[in-house]
Amino acid sequence: MRKYRKQEHIENYLRTSYVGNPLFDDVFLYNNSLPEIDFSEIDTSTVFLDKKINFPLMINAMTGGNEFSEDINRDLAGVANEFRIPMAVGSEKIALEDEDARESFEIVREIIKDGIVLSNLSGEATVEEAKRAVDLVRADAIQIHLNPAQELAQPEGNRKFRNILQNIDLIVAHMDVPVIVKEVGFGLSKDVIKTLYNIGVRSVDVSGSGGTNFIEIENLRNVDNDLSELYSWGIPTALSVIEAKKLGLNDLEIISSGGVKTASDIIKSLVIGADMTAISGEILSYIIHGGYDYTLEYISNLIYKTKMIMLLLGAKNLGEVKAQKYKVTGKLKDLLEG
Repeated sequence: MRKYRKQEHIENYLRTSYVGNPLFDDVFLYNNSLPEIDFSEIDTSTVFLDKKINFPLMINAMTGGNEFSEDINRDLAGVANEFRIPMAVGSEKIALEDEDARESFEIVREIIKDGIVLSNLSGEATVEEAKRAVDLVRADAIQIHLNPAQELAQPEGNRKFRNILQNIDLIVAHMDVPVIVKEVGFGLSKDVIKTLYNIGVRSVDVSGSGGTNFIEIENLRNVDNDLSELYSWGIPTALSVIEAKKLGLNDLEIISSGGVKTASDIIKSLVIGADMTAISGEILSYIIHGGYDYTLEYISNLIYKTKMIMLLLGAKNLGEVKAQKYKVTGKLKDLLEG
């Protein structure tokens, strides 16, 4: 069942038509006509999970569990290794239940070797399951995903959401690697982030609305129930990042994902408060439609255009990017001021 559903998720993602808005267009940055920087000085490197990476981008959790997803994970891991950026595997629940599914996850660490790999389980996971998931890919951290909207859209999905916070509390207390709590595309509110912070979570992936839409993906599996009125549900990514930053929690790491596709999205994410960015669906589309080399070209162009914007801001490193002034306009301004 899980193997079939994972392949169906990928196929349905490629069929989705609803286009959300992460509201990055409502973030205005100032051009600097006197940057006093040479392009060769631009440095996009940063430190993530105590390792230096070349670019503030992670290939976010997508898939795993069957031969089809193994091929995808092999290509994704190759891309991550080529650019020295992190990669998160998809939910490993299937690999904890089915030995045959393990290889589709293990291939990631085999390729990335000493780079950064993140494991992934739901908020229902036990401490034992979390430790097994980390061991499976020798992970540097574990993502714990929160997905009530997705579960409710699944005919066979979970309908019980009590004690999730207690589970996460136990995982944070007993894991030997950092725990990153992430949404799956509907955004983390500032209240949820504060609650997570209070139990010891120090890294969140807001995964806001505007990117992969799991209500639509699941709805495509169930033609008898029209959920289209809920496709717009969620907190836009830019809003979630800004409100997370406004909490003033200096040791909280904020990862911006959900509709991040362009160099401008990456730069704006960092300017408004993120420490790191992540992409899943857009990279998956390049892998499926264009292949491995086409995906390498996409990431390479993304890095080049990010450097262009950095120079046009007068920022030679990511620390200077994060210090940039910005304005908010449109719907984002209304949401922040309302």
